[in-house]
Amino acid sequence: QVQLVESGGGLVQAGGSLRLSCAASGRTFNSFDTYAMAWYRQAPGRQRDFVAGISWSGASTFYADSVKGRFAISRDNAKNTMYLQMDNLNPDDTGVYYCAADDTRGNWTPDDRSGYDYWGQGTQVTVSS
Repeated sequence: QVQLVESGGGLVQAGGSLRLSCAASGRTFNSFDTYAMAWYRQAPGRQRDFVAGISWSGASTFYADSVKGRFAISRDNAKNTMYLQMDNLNPDDTGVYYCAADDTRGNWTPDDRSGYDYWGQGTQVTVSS
């Protein structure tokens, strides 16, 4: 089993910044660079939406239109950790942020929620106006 643990959420004013982290571990955990990774978020009463994705080596990144230019996804494979730098936050960014790992090692679609094999428990981000 693979465990993903998010951290870094909190309450911030509009225009502020937060940096989320997702640490991976587990008894059956493979090398971190064998997982494509992503961040999703879920606002109250809404479905879980794609935010950003990053390929195995980190060479390719993908973003939802709503966060382009404000968020940056990255990973440190030596530390088994993924990050999401969030700048210029607005109240629409409020929600629970989840990290996800795809173990298929090939056919990865970043914004296909059903394709991910592992999910973290989420971290709350609240942006006040």
